[in-house]
Amino acid sequence: MLRQVAHQRQQPLEAGTHQLSFGDGRKAVLHVPPDANAQGRLLHLVLLLHGAGGQHGGGDHIALAHAIRHGALLLIPDAQGSSWDFLRGGFGPDLAFIDRALLWTMQRYEVDEQAMAIAGFSDGASYALSVGLMNGHIFNDILAFSPGFMAPLRREGLPRVFVAHGKDDKVLPVQRAHAIAERLAQEGYDVAYEEFDGAHIVSPPIARAALHRLEDERHSVEGRYP
Repeated sequence: MLRQVAHQRQQPLEAGTHQLSFGDGRKAVLHVPPDANAQGRLLHLVLLLHGAGGQHGGGDHIALAHAIRHGALLLIPDAQGSSWDFLRGGFGPDLAFIDRALLWTMQRYEVDEQAMAIAGFSDGASYALSVGLMNGHIFNDILAFSPGFMAPLRREGLPRVFVAHGKDDKVLPVQRAHAIAERLAQEGYDVAYEEFDGAHIVSPPIARAALHRLEDERHSVEGRYP
């Protein structure tokens, strides 16, 4: 996935939130911050994956507010069907489209390759965990809100992992998320785990704190390596 980005820079879009439509009918949303094309500016990027039926549990609004506040790129691709391909038989067209949408974005903007995160809600969280663990050389952080499972075909790198889940979730029991976080911690990943009083949603304060933590960690790294 995304092994090499073409060096030739393509025409970027203006600042704002854009609906992208590709030739094969696939769609994605891309938020571009102001001054995204300023020379020498490296942009943080968050890839956000929806749950079954295109539901974000409120996480899309929180992620957009974060992108606007911190001047980050936010890429939100649509699955081909009602959910992501792995939940319908195996990795295939959706993973290929994510790769394509990332490449399209990185051909137009200077993305900080040390500041890329993959996030998702529900089925999207399960997919984000699976894809993120397989592509730890690309994604430094994985944010999983109410996941049900993880099924990476391989492991690469050691991305940081954040998992949050509602205690009263009747769709995907909280015990699943707890088991995921515990297993990853035992395997040596840097894991943060949060439970909240609520159902199958994205908790706004927890999501904002998780996204804010991304910025804190990056600024800390920048401070250590001027």
